[in-house]
Amino acid sequence: MQLLENLNWRYATKKFDLNKKITPSDLSKLKESIRLSVSSYGLQLYKVLIIEDQTIRKQLREASWNQSQISDASHLFVFCRINEVTDVEIDHYINKVITQNKADKNIMKNYGSFIKEKVFEFSRNESRTWLEKQVYLALNNLLIACAELKIDACPMEGFDREKFDTILGLDKLGLKSTVIATVGYRSTADESQYWGKVRKSNNELFHII
Repeated sequence: MQLLENLNWRYATKKFDLNKKITPSDLSKLKESIRLSVSSYGLQLYKVLIIEDQTIRKQLREASWNQSQISDASHLFVFCRINEVTDVEIDHYINKVITQNKADKNIMKNYGSFIKEKVFEFSRNESRTWLEKQVYLALNNLLIACAELKIDACPMEGFDREKFDTILGLDKLGLKSTVIATVGYRSTADESQYWGKVRKSNNELFHII
């Protein structure tokens, strides 16, 4: 199973090679892997910013406790949840299903009403938690795709979300930064690549009932 080999190969890269960049072709594949991610009801209530501009990344590095991955990796992916779910996002999805799949309008409109009933009963905190979970599903697709392409990545929560939101102007877009990932190629100076992968054993991790 090639997937298992890929997962054993990858690790959270701490130091990136400044001189190696992801090709446009591979970047396109990474974007498509994120686009095809699973999400609740298929809504994909998030946006992914891909930051290449070094001036912006220097500011973001300062808002990430000066972690070198932010500026040294080939690309920085910023996964953002939407701030609030409204009828607009759900209706947009339902209409796309109707148009693309020639689905029955009445059935899909009823399905849209069902989604709204479930989603809008969340409290504000429950909604935020649910939206953030969707973002992490998309992040996982990126990490797996990187491993298959032998591109290194480091998922990161160590950053100041409020500062990221301000630097990137996310409030104006109705978005909130949630998690980030630096993507590129490992430096030979990154000692982490030589460490063995430490994980729980099957007996520790799984319990069959």
